[in-house]
This record gives sequence, C-alpha cells and structure tokens, in this order.
Amino acid sequence: MDIALLLLLCLSTLFALLTGRAAEAGSAVLDGARAAVSFALELCGALCLWSAAMELLERGGWSARLASALRPLLRRLFPVSTGHGEILEALSENLSANLLGLGNAATPAGIRAARGMARLGGEGRDELCTLVVLNTASLQLLPTTIASVRASFGASSPFDILPAVWISSLLSVCAGLGAARLLRALCR
Repeated sequence: MDIALLLLLCLSTLFALLTGRAAEAGSAVLDGARAAVSFALELCGALCLWSAAMELLERGGWSARLASALRPLLRRLFPVSTGHGEILEALSENLSANLLGLGNAATPAGIRAARGMARLGGEGRDELCTLVVLNTASLQLLPTTIASVRASFGASSPFDILPAVWISSLLSVCAGLGAARLLRALCR
C-alpha cells in the first residue's frame, strides 16, 4: 500500500509540473491538510465523549448489568466461550460498544475476547470466526461516529439516518452470521 500511495504522489506531482499547475496543486495539498486536521480534531472530541461514557458505564457497574442482560444472546452465539467469565465480560463490553457505534472503544475488548477464544482451541476457533463476523457487521443502535462525521460536515440533523442504520446493520449481522453458520456446516 505504501508503494501505491508513493506512486500516486509522484505521478500527481509530475502531472502538476507538466501541466503548469504546480501552484494550484500545492495550494490544494495545504487546504486538504488543514481540513484533515480540523476533521480529526472534531472526531477526536466525539470519540473522547463516548469513550468516557463507556468508562462511566464500566465504573458504575452497568457493564456487569449489561453482561447479565446479554448473557442469553451471547450463550446462543458463543456457547463454549461464555462459560469463561473474562471472555463473557470482554464479549459484552465489545457488543455494547458496537451497539453505541464506538468501533474504536470496541476493539480492545474484542481483542481480549479473541485471545481468550484462541486459548480454548477447537470450538473456540469457530466462535472466534463468529466474533469477527459480528464485529465486522457491527449491529448499531446509535451510530455515534457516523453522526459525528455528519455533524462536522454541517448536517442539520446528524442522527436522521437512524432507521437506515438500524435496518442495514441488522441485515448485515443476520447475513454474516448466516454465512458463518453455513460455511461452518459445509466445512464439517
């Protein structure tokens, strides 16, 4: 990927020099860099807000309550792994962060759950595939990151996409889990 980006940079610089638009290209690069920094700072603020909310949920014991509420669903999806408390806790933290649209906050918990599943071997590997599918599809109730991006670009109502997000994320999770189960059955 580094080579491809370097090649694109060299070709665009060469094209700008050959067409006599080097000044315009330089100005566009600087404007793009300025916009990227501004966008990153706005996203960072939203990410900090929702990560703090997740930390408060954890410290207030709500994560444990959520784990209890999610336990029946998680037992059906991960029957082997949910027998281990640390894996169950990581799974419920990961699922709750994904439900809130916090992919970055979900990653550490997903990695902890994946490491625990990898130690289980055999059936744990099948459940690890299910975890990867569930994280990739990411059922979202509150797409905070997308709403933050929309707000930073001036959307008057950044959360007006909720019905479309709910439908598309539910369909993608169902399709992904169905494909994982089908492939697991075919490979056995």
